[in-house]
Amino acid sequence: MISKLILSVLGIGIIGSISAQHNDCVSDFNYLIYKIRSDYPGYYDKVTAKTGKDLAQLELKLKSKIVENPDSCWTYLNEYASWFNDGHLNVIYNRIVDKPATDNSLNPKRKFELINSDCISTLAKKSSTIEGVWISNRGEIAIKKTPDQDKYIGIVIQHEGYEPNQVIFEFLLQGDKQFSTVKYSSANNFEPETHKASLHLDDKVFEIHNADEWYVRKSVSIVFDNAFHDSYLMQYPCGLNFYPVATNLDDSTYFLRITSFMNDQTEQLIRQHWKEIMARPNLIIDIRNNSGGLDDYYQLLLSLLYTNPYIMKGVEWYASEGNILNWEQALNTGDVRNGDESIKWINELILAMKKDVGGFVIHPMMGGDGSVHKDTIYQYPKRVGIIINEKNASAAEAFLLEAKESKKVILFGNRNTRGVLDYSNCVTEPFPSGKFELRWPMTRSRRLPEHPIDDIGVAPDVIIPYKKTMQLYDRLDEWVYFVREYLELLN
Repeated sequence: MISKLILSVLGIGIIGSISAQHNDCVSDFNYLIYKIRSDYPGYYDKVTAKTGKDLAQLELKLKSKIVENPDSCWTYLNEYASWFNDGHLNVIYNRIVDKPATDNSLNPKRKFELINSDCISTLAKKSSTIEGVWISNRGEIAIKKTPDQDKYIGIVIQHEGYEPNQVIFEFLLQGDKQFSTVKYSSANNFEPETHKASLHLDDKVFEIHNADEWYVRKSVSIVFDNAFHDSYLMQYPCGLNFYPVATNLDDSTYFLRITSFMNDQTEQLIRQHWKEIMARPNLIIDIRNNSGGLDDYYQLLLSLLYTNPYIMKGVEWYASEGNILNWEQALNTGDVRNGDESIKWINELILAMKKDVGGFVIHPMMGGDGSVHKDTIYQYPKRVGIIINEKNASAAEAFLLEAKESKKVILFGNRNTRGVLDYSNCVTEPFPSGKFELRWPMTRSRRLPEHPIDDIGVAPDVIIPYKKTMQLYDRLDEWVYFVREYLELLN
């Protein structure tokens, strides 16, 4: 009788959990359909009489899948959003709101294994094999052997995006210090991802291949560990680059590596080295892997390149009720930058949008058919080479389009940029379940439809003959020296 009762209660719990997941996902999916149809400025450009049938079939297919597999909701939401093929339209997993549950029977993808202070102390004494305590710039984990031969698990001590005692890695020894690896990614709803990993430097470092992720074995000095971690050069890099650089290459050429337009770092870098930049005829701007940010943060950089007036087409805002509400909420919560100036800018936009709900409006402070950009013409630099690659997107591409208006500028690379710019100026909003957030753009480029960038990108003027360098850090490579020689030969 007792066992039957327990099974009955467990059964009700499991069924209730599955039903809740299903209802949450259905609500989230309906929300996604509504928001994209109502507030996405590219909806009626992309959903035509022909393509609309495909989208309707996708909706039906995904609703059926949600019923069968409600725990895979994030996958289905992303599949729907991906149909629009817009890098600015995304479903983001909300790691803060949706905490991993501790009941493994209900959440097979979110595993926990208790590890106490004695176990951590024992592992910290390990100095060889993958067992031990390891740190990275995101946290600290312990790796211990399992009863299964050649298998190890990585357990969180403290780590961004995870709870303590959560399993983050599983390792299976495949050869000499080489491991097949499963990572339960917090950025992907803890879905398992397959990787390879390996030990290096006398077993003091293990790195996840092609993932820009590595750990160093913990020592008694946190200063030593952080210095060791941050100076390590990966053996299997993924091609990311987070290291801004400003340096003179010689008396003729100055070099800037601009990794992002997400903050005022670029402006600070230029102001700090302004005299050095202005003292040389050639400037190289390396923006490889710069995926964008805000237009405000590249204006000073752009001023170095100016040679002649040009028309800026700009953007038009989609005046949907949801987009208007988003701006009103920003004012109510004080979520604005630049104080009174921004408040005035937002109020002007809201008034214009309310006069044409459902249409597209040009911001009243931005001019009509296109504003003419004028700036100071500097004697130096005379020639500017900008190095690009396939990871440049969004504001980085907007920077390039303006830079190309200058007679000083030549673009160098071997691939077009990513092509994510036609719809921009993104905002986010949580889904009804709180588990996810929707990011969508509110503007459409006034270059459209004649001059699209999405899925096309910006092309280099000169093809660099070398293979790409996978991990730059603060190093210069053949690409930089090729551009330097090219610019100097133009004298």
